[in-house]
Amino acid sequence: MNMGWLASARGPLRGRVRVPGDKSISHRAIMLAAIAEGTSRITGFLEGEDTLATARVFAQLGVRIEAPAPSERVVHGVGLDGLRAPAAVLDCGNAGTGMRLLAGLLAGQAFDSVLVGDESLSRRPMGRVAEPLALMGARIEGCDGGLPPLRITGGVRLRGIDYASPVASAQVKSAVLLAGLYAEGETTVTEPRPTRDYTERMLQAFGARVAFSPGGASVIGRPRLRATDVRVPADFSSAAFFLVAASIVPGSDLTIEAVGMNPRRTGLLEALRLMGADIETGPLREEGGEPVADLRVRAAPLHGIDVPLALVPDMIDEFPALFALAACASGRTTVRGAEELRVKESDRIASMAAALRALGIDVEERPDGAIIEGGTPRGGEVESHGDHRIAMASAVLAQRTQGVVEISDVANVATSFPGFVELATAAGFRLDAASPPG
Repeated sequence: MNMGWLASARGPLRGRVRVPGDKSISHRAIMLAAIAEGTSRITGFLEGEDTLATARVFAQLGVRIEAPAPSERVVHGVGLDGLRAPAAVLDCGNAGTGMRLLAGLLAGQAFDSVLVGDESLSRRPMGRVAEPLALMGARIEGCDGGLPPLRITGGVRLRGIDYASPVASAQVKSAVLLAGLYAEGETTVTEPRPTRDYTERMLQAFGARVAFSPGGASVIGRPRLRATDVRVPADFSSAAFFLVAASIVPGSDLTIEAVGMNPRRTGLLEALRLMGADIETGPLREEGGEPVADLRVRAAPLHGIDVPLALVPDMIDEFPALFALAACASGRTTVRGAEELRVKESDRIASMAAALRALGIDVEERPDGAIIEGGTPRGGEVESHGDHRIAMASAVLAQRTQGVVEISDVANVATSFPGFVELATAAGFRLDAASPPG
């Protein structure tokens, strides 16, 4: 069913909200807890379709995972070599992070496995992960130039490599490091630009022999991972939609609680401040090895900028939200160096450019970004292309439109942000379900 939303301006956003747990950390917590020795407890786990798919995969691999309460998991780890051959294909749903990281982890197992995904994930390239894994000795076969399903041959001997990644991608880096757990010797990844270091931090927490700094990481193979408790912070990518909405809706004063503030994740925060956003960061504290803080955002006059290239890797998932803010800022916003957006759940450059044009905003699309001329968005029809971030960014922009915005194909919002409509409405959005055509 092609679920949709009707969204329009309502008034200031006020109060305090807490968005769901970080999706990236939730994926990694399940994975490492599964191959650690002993029992790990995960709190703040994201109850989204993507992370639930990852948990189901590890249940198929013989790991007992309990859910004693919402957003809580108890994982009975089986050790580095304790995973069992699955009886069927492993369905990652819409989770690109899940599939890419699992490709690395499963490359070192003694058994064969097959990773599949939904229609959207089946169009996303996996060659950028399969190629470095092949250099380690892995045997991974995809379809049509590296598209899922991925067939992974077990029982191969992996060797550590020194890999200079041509792309700045935390998923590529993480896949190689996870394969490195099963490899002989040391595995090192260097990047053209630093990317988020969630995998490295969590490997360290579980006892792996890992070293990392901005732009590089290494792990020694065959560690003994030990169970540990993980507290997942609120997801910065989810918080981003509320940061932008409160910045563009006049009179807003909104606080988002306990947001993960990993410095490799918060490039959007700096970009918004460069554009004039009024965002106050509360005292930093630590949850589960990650820095967190409350963020208070108040509406402010905004202006376009050339987004600094150095910020791009640290805000790659937040660009749909930034596009929405740029549409309401005075002047021109230029985005470069963001070609990674072309291979997300949709081509996010093309999808957001089309969404903004549908609402009356001038956009010049570039191969690695876009030029956005700020203006006054109007009502219209937006196609999200089944991409949760396009859908939510369009709902944010609708809070400043003149007229109603009809957003189609929003079911996949549940993959990363269950309860988005309820939380957004409580904060002051006008956002209603739209009946599918026919």
